[in-house]
Amino acid sequence: MVNSGKARKSAFKMILVTLIALLVLLAAALLGWLITTAIVAVWGIFLAVWIVFALFTLYFFRDPNARVPSDKNVVVSPGHGKVDAIGMTSEPAFLGGECQRISIFLSVLNVHVQNAPVGGRVKHFKYTEGQFLNALKAESATHNENVLIGFETSEPAGTKVGIRLIAGLIARRIVPWVENGTEVHRGDRISLIQFGSRVDVYLPRSAEIKIKLGDRVVGGETILAVLA
Repeated sequence: MVNSGKARKSAFKMILVTLIALLVLLAAALLGWLITTAIVAVWGIFLAVWIVFALFTLYFFRDPNARVPSDKNVVVSPGHGKVDAIGMTSEPAFLGGECQRISIFLSVLNVHVQNAPVGGRVKHFKYTEGQFLNALKAESATHNENVLIGFETSEPAGTKVGIRLIAGLIARRIVPWVENGTEVHRGDRISLIQFGSRVDVYLPRSAEIKIKLGDRVVGGETILAVLA
């Protein structure tokens, strides 16, 4: 008979097409499940890494209140870290020549907020571009990016004390919170250096040093020297 079986062929064709479509849908669902499972697994790892990073960041940017000493004429440490250099140097820009220097190394585990070493007014502020040598190296003080802040003390009146905030290999951002003319009290928060770095303190030759090499100092608390 003419056209006999064509309807059945059409039926089988439709069945085959729908079966292929169903298999494609199943494969897509399986692939989607695999992708979702992988994303969930990776997301868990990413979330765990982010939590560790967030906790470390909160720890790193901790900002404890300093117990500032009330002693007369004292210079407190501007940073938290280890004293690794004490000696004579020349600082012509603010102190006008030969002076005493105390250098403090800040590791990544130290507090990185800096405090005003004295009470008074900011009379000198200079940012200098430079390299990013390891802050463990002594030459980083002269070659690295840094900010020099000079203070004219209120006690005793008119004495010059300077600090140099020095960026390191990892620390590539110095965030000062003072500028020329800013009045500060001893122990006030004045800056932030992100990650390992160094802070140098410049003192008059007449200042009496109260710490020694290797001492651990606390920003805003440890007395570095007494001004004459």
